[in-house]
Amino acid sequence: SMSLREHALSLFCSAVGTVRPSLMLKRAVKLQGDVCPQLLVKGRAFPVKRDLYLVGFGKAVLGMAAAAEEILGDHLVRGIISVPLGIQESLQRAGMQEMLLKPCSKIQVIEGAKNNLPDPEALKGAVAIKELAEGLTADDLLLVLISGGGSALLPAPIPPILLKEKEKLTKMLASRGAAIQELNIVRKTLSLLKGGGLARLAYPAQVVSLILSDVIGDPLDIIASGPTAASSHSVQDCFQILAKYNVLHNLPKSVEMVLSSSPTKPTASEDYSHVCNIIIGSNTLALDEAKHQAEGLGYATLILSTAICGEVSRVAMLYCQLIQLICLGFASLGEGPLGDEVRGNLLQLAAELEIPDLNLDKFLQALQGLGPERPVCILAGGETTVQLQGTGKGGRNQELALRVGLGLHRAQAMETSSPLGKCKIVFLSGGTDGQDGPTEAAGAFCSPELVDEALQEGLNVETFLSNNDSYTFFSQFQGGHHLLVTGLTGTNVMDIQAVLIRAT
Repeated sequence: SMSLREHALSLFCSAVGTVRPSLMLKRAVKLQGDVCPQLLVKGRAFPVKRDLYLVGFGKAVLGMAAAAEEILGDHLVRGIISVPLGIQESLQRAGMQEMLLKPCSKIQVIEGAKNNLPDPEALKGAVAIKELAEGLTADDLLLVLISGGGSALLPAPIPPILLKEKEKLTKMLASRGAAIQELNIVRKTLSLLKGGGLARLAYPAQVVSLILSDVIGDPLDIIASGPTAASSHSVQDCFQILAKYNVLHNLPKSVEMVLSSSPTKPTASEDYSHVCNIIIGSNTLALDEAKHQAEGLGYATLILSTAICGEVSRVAMLYCQLIQLICLGFASLGEGPLGDEVRGNLLQLAAELEIPDLNLDKFLQALQGLGPERPVCILAGGETTVQLQGTGKGGRNQELALRVGLGLHRAQAMETSSPLGKCKIVFLSGGTDGQDGPTEAAGAFCSPELVDEALQEGLNVETFLSNNDSYTFFSQFQGGHHLLVTGLTGTNVMDIQAVLIRAT
């Protein structure tokens, strides 16, 4: 009899396991024919007329490149990849040999972007990739490997903008609550390679991009800021974002200069006829695997959404209401006035959060069909945002877990006969890349009991949360037993949440 926590951990690990870069690449790519070789990608054929080159950038690209080199063999002439600082050593230490390149590899590895921020090393990688792309001919084929984190690993600001100026602007926007999509729109407007720049430089070579998506809805022009996709945004969009967060009045001169001379219209799609972008892995794939595993463990399992987004405190409220509703169902109170109230709150929250693929009515109907005799597992994916107020250490997943635990504890305390008291609940939130904020944890597990224990020990959970200090809370308490620590996973398809509930 494994505990709910152990079940949650095994579901998370199986979800991450199924989106391992090498697995996905081998499922998607084959090379066939010796005389006139062809690269087959998900059933589409690309003739290898002359030379095959490879470039890549992102948190999952090292493992993708290792698998690609194995498949391409001698056809690969040369490659350059830009990957996170320290990843080779981490994977080596973790014994993940299959994600590392062979000693005689034709692929050059450049590590950079410490703490997922563009730096001079990442700039060096971007420049090398740019030079390789510029030298290609019409008979060459360029295979581009892209995964999340690619944006920070491919910084090449349009001169005269300096990297540190672009940096400062991005940080300023992020601290004012700009969403990742908004940051990417600004970044790519100021970049040589993003927003389709890499594809334009590689023309007239055939460009085939294999993409591991870490963005809600898998939009090609947003993942890693879309280096091989036509940008759907213009300079006007960039100006709107800068105005929205009130930074127009203190832009560096160089940024003003580039923006004033940028073309006002996005590049036409006919400039991209030499490009083929193919998504080979996503959050949906990972959640489907977790669902399959959860059902095998005996849970009645539902996927809430693959696009959970919004401010972490609001998302935590959504989860708390949802968990209350399930516990009411277990206590056969789901149809009473309390159930109606919770359902109303849920629908209002969901409407405010504007989660793209969430059909809550349909989901609640499916919930009603679940009897109290089986434990319930709710799975979801996506990426929340945190508005930083404090100076503590944490990440969005740890903060979400702690907020859900606190919310449930409060709801329980408010009503002595709360149905929550008759349920065992574990909530897990984790980043599939194994990294949540600037911490070594991927996320955390939380439960109302944990918050109860903390309060009894005199820890004020509120204080930790208002200081964005969830990591310190979890690591101080119970010896960090509730931190989810996986190490770097070598993949990245956003975050995964799991709610496990059984009647006591």
